[in-house]
Amino acid sequence: MNSYLILGGTGTTGRRIADRLRSAGHEVRTAARSGADVGVDLDDPSTWEFGNATAVYLLEPTVRPGGRLARFAEAALASGVRRLVLLSASRASDPAHPLHATEQVLRNSSAEWTILHPDWFAQNFSEGTWRAAVDTGTLVLPAGTGRTPFIDADDIADVATAALTKDGHHGRTYQLTGPEAITFSEAAMHISNAGRPVEYVAIEPAAYTEQLIAQGVPRAGAELLTSILVAIADGHAGQPTNDVQHVLGRPARPFKTFATEANWT
Repeated sequence: MNSYLILGGTGTTGRRIADRLRSAGHEVRTAARSGADVGVDLDDPSTWEFGNATAVYLLEPTVRPGGRLARFAEAALASGVRRLVLLSASRASDPAHPLHATEQVLRNSSAEWTILHPDWFAQNFSEGTWRAAVDTGTLVLPAGTGRTPFIDADDIADVATAALTKDGHHGRTYQLTGPEAITFSEAAMHISNAGRPVEYVAIEPAAYTEQLIAQGVPRAGAELLTSILVAIADGHAGQPTNDVQHVLGRPARPFKTFATEANWT
């Protein structure tokens, strides 16, 4: 019987994947620093415990240099894990990206692996990074008037669950996006129409980086996050793909649908 270990199992994608696996009757354990079935600290290898897991969902809760997730993946493979699904990032093909080393561990392994490159999560507005700003009514970011195809975390979870449980996804890298690229102003409009009034305000990149640092984000991480948002402003964001449709046999959910169904109370 297959057994699944879901790293980041209390987070946006991890808890959704765990719920889907459990609903299907699979043996599942969630792993996180706290609140999960297994207490795992990626900075402390003594906490890495895989049990009888045959498949593992991998993610880096805090993207930063150091290669700790790559070492965790290597430990999973050494423990006998046969299938790995990695939540990565489209820019991880750059050797300087913190997730590049983890991707290489998977690509060079003899295990079955699938890599997911999602666009910005729609849920960043409702339960993640930008929720506090949405609640204040003003979302300030250095994304200008650029467009990006926000992806619903439920679609990511459905794709990841398929890759963990079904054959046919080995060696695939999926670019996961919503069905259309929209601006942050349009995203704010959809959220406002759904009952949570919010305005998007563009900010200069340097000022945004300093804001993040003031909030406790390390400078390297603040500069990375800023650069990704600036890429949207510069028109270099990802374009919509059909990968969700390819894997699931249905279209990805539009941002408007997400905004309508999200809990804004």
